[in-house]
Amino acid sequence: MKWFYKEKEINDIADLPENAYGFVYKTTHITGKKYIGKKSLMYNRKKKLTKKELLEYAGKKGRTPTHTRVQKESDWKTYYGSHHFIKEMLKTGGEDEFSREILEIAYNKKELTYLECKYQFTLGVIESNEWLNDNILGKFFDRDFV
Repeated sequence: MKWFYKEKEINDIADLPENAYGFVYKTTHITGKKYIGKKSLMYNRKKKLTKKELLEYAGKKGRTPTHTRVQKESDWKTYYGSHHFIKEMLKTGGEDEFSREILEIAYNKKELTYLECKYQFTLGVIESNEWLNDNILGKFFDRDFV
């Protein structure tokens, strides 16, 4: 199943605007249940330095680092959402039961979090049963509004 943004199919990072950090998305199941979330396109990970790389620091003043930060592409192409319903449905039903739509592109981490919250509050995701979201930012829970 592909991602769609403004009715255009997205298959690669190159299909997204330049300097995009991540996106806010909507995943919809054939039952009508929907989920709003955010996804970063890249992530940083620690990589242990090799012996050859460590030799480059020999003789230099200061502490020798043991790790370096490496930026890698995230699993955004195969990602559907973090909600347990989505994960369970993917195991039993499969990807063809879902549609995925990119709602808006963000260009930094703070904007990504803001846009996710904006969509979740605007659409009232914790106030309606049609949405799978059960909290916003881990601070506002659907159980508090029933």
